[in-house]
Amino acid sequence: MTETMAESLTADEIENVRVVVRVRPLDKIEEESNCENIVRCDIITRSIIVHKPNTPGPPKCYYFDNVFGENSSQIDLYVDTARPIVDKVLEGYNGTILAYGQTGTGKTYTMSGNPDSLQTKGIIPNTFAHIFGHIAKAKDNQKFLVRVSYMEIYNEEVRDLLAKDHNKNLEVKERADIGVFVKDLSGYVVHNADDLDNIMKLGNKNRVVGATKMNVESSRSHAIFSITVESSEMDMTGAQHVKMGKLQLVDLAGSERQSKTQATGIRLKEATKINLSLSVLGNVISALVDGKSTHIPYRNSKLTRLLQDSLGGNSKTVMCATISPADSNYVETISTLRYASRAKSIQNRTHINEEPKDALLRHFQEEIAALKKQLEDGLFDPGSGEELDDIENEEDVDIEDEENDDDEKKDKRKKNNKEKADAEKELLEKKALENEQELNKTKTEQEQLRAKLKSLETKILVGGENLLEKAQAQEKLLENSIAELEMREKTEEMLRETLQKKETERIDIEERYSTLQEENIGKTKKLQRVMQMLMAAKEELSDQQQEHQREKESIYDSIRSLSRELALCELVLNSYIPKEYQSMIEQHTHWNEDIGEWQLKCVAYTGNNMRKHVPEKKISAKESEFVDLSHVYLSYNTESVSNAVRSKSAVRPRTSGVPRPTTLVKKY
Repeated sequence: MTETMAESLTADEIENVRVVVRVRPLDKIEEESNCENIVRCDIITRSIIVHKPNTPGPPKCYYFDNVFGENSSQIDLYVDTARPIVDKVLEGYNGTILAYGQTGTGKTYTMSGNPDSLQTKGIIPNTFAHIFGHIAKAKDNQKFLVRVSYMEIYNEEVRDLLAKDHNKNLEVKERADIGVFVKDLSGYVVHNADDLDNIMKLGNKNRVVGATKMNVESSRSHAIFSITVESSEMDMTGAQHVKMGKLQLVDLAGSERQSKTQATGIRLKEATKINLSLSVLGNVISALVDGKSTHIPYRNSKLTRLLQDSLGGNSKTVMCATISPADSNYVETISTLRYASRAKSIQNRTHINEEPKDALLRHFQEEIAALKKQLEDGLFDPGSGEELDDIENEEDVDIEDEENDDDEKKDKRKKNNKEKADAEKELLEKKALENEQELNKTKTEQEQLRAKLKSLETKILVGGENLLEKAQAQEKLLENSIAELEMREKTEEMLRETLQKKETERIDIEERYSTLQEENIGKTKKLQRVMQMLMAAKEELSDQQQEHQREKESIYDSIRSLSRELALCELVLNSYIPKEYQSMIEQHTHWNEDIGEWQLKCVAYTGNNMRKHVPEKKISAKESEFVDLSHVYLSYNTESVSNAVRSKSAVRPRTSGVPRPTTLVKKY
């Protein structure tokens, strides 16, 4: 029986990615432009109905796990969408909540919200109150450790939003035991909901934002806020069992079209990278849904690589798609809904993370026990009392000897005793000073051990303690909203059953014909409905073809941009590096799959690095050959550039609009 229960706990659970859609209200720009609202939310059937502007045809209808209209509140969205995921994370599962949609549709508002009031806080701050509210209600024998990290993916580079140098690029690595991770990403242990809130605010300040025509504060990067909750509970035998759940809260940058945002320069480059990563994300979703694909292109983007567990892996995932109801955004709205509809078919295999290798909680508990034992066993005992007793005994013996001798011997003995006493006194004082120093050293070490012990104990949270502080009101608001949601779901379920009964009755009535004329009318209506479905399918096919054409043009633009960059690189290479050295460089380069970059072997001995001081060390014959060639390459470059600058007759490239090679070298 016990083995069966253990197997059921560790067995994988297969479930689909849950998808919800949120419709924001018309903004000021759309209202001033007299945009029409073309989106309708049907809460009963959980569908989104979109009318194509200036077209008499039937509307498009998409069904999801839940839909939220323009008047939906942040609390309603959290209770229905995020609360079940956070509950599972607290049980030891991995969870992911990601916001996807067109730029300016409210993704960041949905995830972070407005901190001015409890009702306007987003998913992330509500998660803080939820987690520490759970810890406060846990049993006394349960212990928790909560740690966080915050990063962004900007222009396909990973940055740590909590580091001092948040512009430093980090590498994405992979290990067989813990999977994909970011090397040198900082993590912080937190003690309450306020700590988490302060960390989120710090990271948001460091995040890259910029103004476009469609959004004044457009997020120019994908942000991932990770919360790891470790819990341990003691069983009947006294053994500790550790579980670890990881929650990833992802605020994706918005997809955008240059014709609408009118982005140029840096903003255009950012948009290109954003659209490219989102395109790869779409390819991953399509490959997972297809079922026939043997290769899932996770490695084509840093974003998809970091979300590898969230899509088709070990994570309970919910996608919140945000859309605009304006007719001017019809194409983007349909594209988002189609994207989200595909994601519903992704299947994840989830299980509880029991006894994880990278858990810190067990390590902290073992270290605390060792420190306590060290403090109990390591008390210092000076041991100077015995030495004093020996000296006193020696003095008593000397006094007895003095009584039996004559005056001359007494004087001599007194002198010897005095010298001996002075020497012993000096030795005793020296030993006392050493003992005092050792005692002070021991006290200092004990104080350090106690400080370390206190620091470790504060990191581990015990169930039953009140850790909410300022977030307590937020927790109460969530509890009240849960009760309201349960009543609302019961009402919606009753309405849904009533609607289904009426639909069944209507079909039965249509099937009963008393005359041929009624039968003709009934079948004509059915034929009209089928024709409407056919027209809707043709229109959907046409929309998909247009969308594919737009994606193709976007890819062509990226190819043209990359071709221009490649032509510039080839121009520099052919102008300043001889052909024989180009082939030699190619032999000493390799593609690093982990970081997605080309790397040069013996890089310390090449190029501009030759100008830096390199410590002497033994090198192989192959490296020695490369060093010699690097010297030749460097001298060749220096000589050619010097001659070009002196003569001012550097060869101009035939391609118009490209600067002269000498200009490039000076800039470099």
